[in-house]
Amino acid sequence: MKKILIIIALLAFTRLGVYAQRFAYVDSDYILKHIPEYNSSQKQLDALSLQWQKEVDSKFLAIEGLFKAYQADQVLLTEVMRKNRENEIIEKEKEAKEFQRLKFGFEGELFQARTKLIKPIQDRVSKAVQAVAEAQQLDMLFDKNSEITLLYASPRLDKSNDVITRLGYKPGTISK
Repeated sequence: MKKILIIIALLAFTRLGVYAQRFAYVDSDYILKHIPEYNSSQKQLDALSLQWQKEVDSKFLAIEGLFKAYQADQVLLTEVMRKNRENEIIEKEKEAKEFQRLKFGFEGELFQARTKLIKPIQDRVSKAVQAVAEAQQLDMLFDKNSEITLLYASPRLDKSNDVITRLGYKPGTISK
């Protein structure tokens, strides 16, 4: 939908005879790779995610073990014992799913940690992008890595290094 609106807007500018529009783009992934705080935050998030995924996996593995033991013992159990074991397995599964939701679900702990660590960096990049666009009098500045697909982009229009410089880092140390 965004692509269609942008195409319509570009066509409208062309039809109005406004040919002096200034366009450029940035590569947000490339910019973020140049920010040490982003890289360390991403490593922290990856470590948290890995730790919590191991916990989730171990919980489900334990449940699988309980279920296999239940299946092996099922013929020897009374009706009451079977129901108790089934309920225990169901309860453990509910607990594991709730743990998984709390850690990885929408607005779960991983989402909150990502917001706490990454959002301030993204805000700084956004301000730097805006400053570069204003300083260079650009009319539109696209992100090469967003939903908008560029079929062609001249390298002279890439303003990623300008944004990195505006943030106070040295561009060019990481390849795109």
